[in-house]
Amino acid sequence: MPDRYNAVRVRISGKVQGVGFRMWTRDEAVRLGLTGWVRNERDGAVVALIAGSDTAISTMIERFSRGPAGSSVAGVETEAAQLEKMPTDFGITR
Repeated sequence: MPDRYNAVRVRISGKVQGVGFRMWTRDEAVRLGLTGWVRNERDGAVVALIAGSDTAISTMIERFSRGPAGSSVAGVETEAAQLEKMPTDFGITR
């Protein structure tokens, strides 16, 4: 049975800024075939929108809980995202 395609908004907290988290997220997402974006928040968190197959989304959420070297993830919160149009690539936004 083929995977369904969905989108999830993820908020990652902890020591996740100043450690290359956004670039790492983009690289991991591209490897998994996900589209969307990632950005830093003023409160020190990182927020990402990831869109793609259920399997790839689940894998990315697991990877968020570990993060890149130098990070220390305290929490990963997810919520379903309703999109009118699926993103076509994965970018880093401000």
